[in-house]
Amino acid sequence: MKLTHEQLGLVELPNEPGRIVSLAPNVTATLFAIGAGERVVGRSAFCWRPAAAEKLPVVASYTKVRWGLLEELRPDVVYTTSGIQRQLTQELHRRGYPVWSFPLPVSPWGILENIRLAAAFVGGSDGGLSAELGRRYADMAGALAGVRVYLEYQLGEPITIGRGAFMHAALEHLGAVNIFADRPQAYFAPPLDEVMGRQPDLLVFEPKRIANRERQLAVVAEKLTGRNWKGLPWLATGGDELSHSGPEFFDYLVVFVTRAKELLKK
Repeated sequence: MKLTHEQLGLVELPNEPGRIVSLAPNVTATLFAIGAGERVVGRSAFCWRPAAAEKLPVVASYTKVRWGLLEELRPDVVYTTSGIQRQLTQELHRRGYPVWSFPLPVSPWGILENIRLAAAFVGGSDGGLSAELGRRYADMAGALAGVRVYLEYQLGEPITIGRGAFMHAALEHLGAVNIFADRPQAYFAPPLDEVMGRQPDLLVFEPKRIANRERQLAVVAEKLTGRNWKGLPWLATGGDELSHSGPEFFDYLVVFVTRAKELLKK
């Protein structure tokens, strides 16, 4: 198939690729979810969903590729994502690899669009997955009405969200209020001295993904003590959940809403 890519121009991709290297965690997770996991022959180090993906050769980080291994794998197509992998996408194209970058979603509805796009690219359907996830998401509308939320990702340094992030759109859908909704950018370093003045009802932390849950929680508790943020309900995700833009995001969102409601009742 011949398609026009907004970054690369006219590209030619196989109609039904048999050997796929996916360097985007959301795309890798999607391919397995729609039944195309057996076609994936390589991944990035951050593609750990589902468990079967972890058995695949690690071809790259987010931005650095093991070119020799990629050549050995002989992919029919390489999938990336926009944003941080923009230059990598260009380099893959320059080296002659059929490549397509999936757009970063600006709302959870964009996750569903990427699921349908992935299914179209592998020559099949998503088996009703996007429709089912869409129904589940629609049913969550207003679930946290009026709750003022501060959300912090731990990506080396603390990062929060403005109104350009897809999780901001999710909070809006839930009826919640992102306390930094006045900021137009998607992600930025939070001005910590402003957080309490914006009167959050709930503090939400997405720590680094590690196996030791007790350590995860201890790190967040230490952070709260160090900042003198006391007396507010808080929760910590399991790591890389609310920032994940693959099909599992909707499961994580259900858990988040359930836990938030329980905390706010106390």
